[in-house]
Amino acid sequence: MAHLFDSLSLRSVRLKNRIGVSPMCMYSSQDGFANDFHVVHSGTRSVGGVGLFMTEATAVAATGRITPYDMGIWKDEHVEPLARVVRAIKAGGAVAGIQLAHAGRKASVDRPWGPTANQPLDWSRDGWPVVAPSAIPSTEKSPTPHALNAAEIQAVQAAFVSATQRALAAGYELIEIHGAHGYLAHSFLSPISNSRTDNYGGPFEGRVRFLIETIVKVRAGMPDDVPLAVRLSCTDWTPGGWTPEDSVALSKLLKVVGVDLVDCSSGGNVQSAKIPVAPGFQVPFAEKIRKEADLATAAVGLITDAAQANTIITSGKADMVLLAREMLRNPYFAFQAARSLGKPNAVHLPQQYERAE
Repeated sequence: MAHLFDSLSLRSVRLKNRIGVSPMCMYSSQDGFANDFHVVHSGTRSVGGVGLFMTEATAVAATGRITPYDMGIWKDEHVEPLARVVRAIKAGGAVAGIQLAHAGRKASVDRPWGPTANQPLDWSRDGWPVVAPSAIPSTEKSPTPHALNAAEIQAVQAAFVSATQRALAAGYELIEIHGAHGYLAHSFLSPISNSRTDNYGGPFEGRVRFLIETIVKVRAGMPDDVPLAVRLSCTDWTPGGWTPEDSVALSKLLKVVGVDLVDCSSGGNVQSAKIPVAPGFQVPFAEKIRKEADLATAAVGLITDAAQANTIITSGKADMVLLAREMLRNPYFAFQAARSLGKPNAVHLPQQYERAE
């Protein structure tokens, strides 16, 4: 079995180890633009020794942002600031990945801090109308979304294709499509949020159509040697919702259309879901998809310890781990994990920092 500090190859991209920084929204952009904060944030964690740094959920359309402070990639002017982020990631020795996203019915809210944290924005001032597969609000306080028609669906898919081209122009080496956490693609997948009766709703085959079509179009515009990942919420944690078995069935289709890695998260589509949060609580989803769909997976969710992370890899439960909050607390997790696991030569700090060893 592989070790946490063994390399991992996805198409032509080689990760030096199996630790990645999960895409985490920083809510620190204006008009979608990356800035100095993002350069420092990404560069610091790359210097810390991770194999992959995933840039946060980056909106393919201005109306696809969660908040007005989200990262964006809906216009050409966004490319050069993102290229600065990519250069910082690569200078630190990590592979640069980006998550492309559309928030769907969970868009147009305030960022998660301050007096109006997570509250819907006032459309008359700084908010915008939200869209979804069906006119079903995300929460009791959320606005009723506009149900996308066929032409509008195609326009969103085209926005993902254009965003992919901009991401490649910025230098990103791995593309991830956000299909989780109740955002647009996930809301198509789940029968809880998709009540359509056309080709994009109804049975499993209809509900997965939006995501599969989007991936086919995105993959067609990518070089063959660039890996493509998809983040899934592998369960809604709610009766009548999306299930782990659905995720396996979808992952088999994703493999056929050119997806190389499934990033296995969960939840986010139902506010009242009872989620059994605990260390590594989502790892079983990564293991199930890896074994039953024969597709590489990334495990994510309360992975905070080197031994824990290594066991996930050595036991064959996932091909890599993605850390989120732990990387906010400790950008040098990978460096410290290498030493605690008896692999002191697996990660080296820059020469400028070596006097601290």
